[in-house]
Amino acid sequence: MLNWLKAHCDAILATLPPQRLLALDALRGLTITAMILVNNPGSWNYVYGPLRHATWHGWTVADLIFPFFIVIVGMSLQFSLQRQHSQGKNSLPKSQLIQHAAVRSLKLFGLGLFLALFYFNFADPAYSYIEQKLLNLRWLGVLQRIGLVYFATVLIVLYCGTRGRLAWLGGLCLVYLLAMWYLPYQDSQGNTFSGLLLSGNSFAAWLDHTVLGVNHLYYRSATPFAFDPEGIWSTLPATASCLSGVLLAQWLQTDRSLAHKVRGLLLAGVIAVWLAELWHFSLPINKSLWTPSFVLLSSGYCAIALAACIWLCDIKRWRRWSAPFVVFGANAILFYMLAGMMARLLVMIPVGDGLLKGWIFSNLFQPLFGNLNGSLAFALTFLALSYLLMHWCYRRGHIFKV
Repeated sequence: MLNWLKAHCDAILATLPPQRLLALDALRGLTITAMILVNNPGSWNYVYGPLRHATWHGWTVADLIFPFFIVIVGMSLQFSLQRQHSQGKNSLPKSQLIQHAAVRSLKLFGLGLFLALFYFNFADPAYSYIEQKLLNLRWLGVLQRIGLVYFATVLIVLYCGTRGRLAWLGGLCLVYLLAMWYLPYQDSQGNTFSGLLLSGNSFAAWLDHTVLGVNHLYYRSATPFAFDPEGIWSTLPATASCLSGVLLAQWLQTDRSLAHKVRGLLLAGVIAVWLAELWHFSLPINKSLWTPSFVLLSSGYCAIALAACIWLCDIKRWRRWSAPFVVFGANAILFYMLAGMMARLLVMIPVGDGLLKGWIFSNLFQPLFGNLNGSLAFALTFLALSYLLMHWCYRRGHIFKV
């Protein structure tokens, strides 16, 4: 069995170009794997603390996953543009690159809307898909945010050098903060607020509530304003997160030794996390608001995680552990889409007096492993079955390109 696992991992790694930075593929795969793990417990009533999102201010391990992916999008973008630049005469003009980015962003946005619409309550005979789903569509979400942030970052990167990118990163965070702290807004009763960072009461929540409407947001019951954790205003600091990935990739593209780059990533990451935790006392770390302190914290931890992956994969050459994550990371968007569809199917199909997911958990995993461990075992089994499908796609070269 052990020899088979070694051969399986070696076969995966043999498909990668020799000079490719394995660490980035491994980190991308780790991130999407963690995202699917967090999104698919056996029961939301039984989830270990680190796998739960923070209730409001503060953070958990689960809160770092999505910003890691945003940072990795920025890194991948910079590496892709660098390859374009190195091709010289064969490189595409900026107008064509922008057109490609716009199409890709629209595809991501459309896939996000598809997932939002992929649901039907078969257990309720009175369920109206048009009234309860189509007319109450949540406009924003994870894939929509990636699409918007990606396009904005492409524009900045194409027209700005390193200093300009740094200025945009800081400027986006500053504009976000100025509005959150100082712009007044009113509720339906005529009460005026400003400078609040409360759940359902902030400038970002007011903007979501006013522009998108209550029925098209994730937290519809929040008061006085419904809001979305992937809302309009927090897209600004989320773009700053993506730009931090661009800057990390630029550091890796320098002529310094790999060991020197790892030390630089570690130093930058530790300083960023330390500053973010200090800043938390005056500007809370908050994922739903995507505060600049959260940008600093998540980008810092991402730099540390990347340094660890480079040290393991590309310096020490301990590579086999990364093979399954390479498979998941190579098809990250397809993995996210299929996992989202499978998860929805499990809560759409009625079984007895409940739904298929609840039946599987309560009849198989909960009796065998207990509440918390059973819920985690369900998520791990979900991942294992997903790996079989993703490896089949990887082995046959079925890579979903957006």
